[in-house]
Amino acid sequence: MPVTNTIDIFSTYTMMAVLEQITPETFFFKDRYFPTGEGDIFKSDEVLVEYRRGSRKMAAFVTPRIGAIPVERRGYEVHKYEPAYTGLSHPITLDDLTKRGFGEALYYNSTPAQRALKLQKEDYADLDSRIIRREEWMAVQTMINNACTMQEYYEDGTKGEKRYVQFFEGESSEHLYTAANKWNSDKGNIIGDVKVMCRLLSSRGLKAEDLIIGSDVSDVFCNNPAILKLLDANLKVNFGSIDEKIEYPGISTLGVLNFGGHRLKVWVADNTYEDEDGNDVPYFPADGAMVTFPGCGHLMYGQISQIPYDSIDFQTFAAKRVPNLFIDRKHSTRSLVLAARPLAAPKVYCPYIFANKVIG
Repeated sequence: MPVTNTIDIFSTYTMMAVLEQITPETFFFKDRYFPTGEGDIFKSDEVLVEYRRGSRKMAAFVTPRIGAIPVERRGYEVHKYEPAYTGLSHPITLDDLTKRGFGEALYYNSTPAQRALKLQKEDYADLDSRIIRREEWMAVQTMINNACTMQEYYEDGTKGEKRYVQFFEGESSEHLYTAANKWNSDKGNIIGDVKVMCRLLSSRGLKAEDLIIGSDVSDVFCNNPAILKLLDANLKVNFGSIDEKIEYPGISTLGVLNFGGHRLKVWVADNTYEDEDGNDVPYFPADGAMVTFPGCGHLMYGQISQIPYDSIDFQTFAAKRVPNLFIDRKHSTRSLVLAARPLAAPKVYCPYIFANKVIG
């Protein structure tokens, strides 16, 4: 008699496999500056953040009879952090299964079971996008503040505990820069300020590659006489060119410009999210500027313990996303849950220089 292999589509591992097949939305700060690499998913409630300072020390000259002078090994710091928990759910009710679905033909003969599977896939994508937006927000907050405050909720609208993560305790201000004059004033010095920001990175042994500016700064930047002079076609030195184009949702690039030998790709950050009050809020300050480089940080994940749908015991899963399913038979409701425990952290000491309110 033939053996039939049955796959439980509601088991945690099967749902995790389905999640892997969904193409996630792309987000600028998360994808460019905080990718998740090998070793960034931890089988523990806490994640390890390691960083070391850059070194610019030279080798010493020694006499041949000495042979070699021992040097100290570069030290590094290790800190433990417990990521906050992010969990969302989508209920599927009888009403959802009996009425026409979004984009479905008026007389399409879908069964409730078929509609349930379609809704489940759509719910996966929606919940994943919401978590990605929170990860994008975490990445920006970490770059701006060298810290991130995570407000927990007991339920929708009811605030609970706040989790606060501070990197480089006691020295977090080393990533900040204050322009002597506003960039839209007569004494504003965009080129000079950006050069200094680049040098602050290079003094740590880091290479500046990107200049990120807010949407309001972009207007000032493109009309600044000094910037326009750099782009004058009659200049013999290759300072770069303005070549504006959209590369991410809400993110455009103006091209590559040369700031005293530092060739920076200029990005305009105008991506937004909807806050708790329904307001459209920019991820990056409209009047801010930042110098950094790709891959300056990483997005790590802690493990999640839960009782899966197909079990009566707790199980622990180490993954970016961990799905689950809840059944309320009394009300004929099924809820898909998607959870994550992300933490955005820098890879090296202060790998970004942020200047707030560069225009007034």
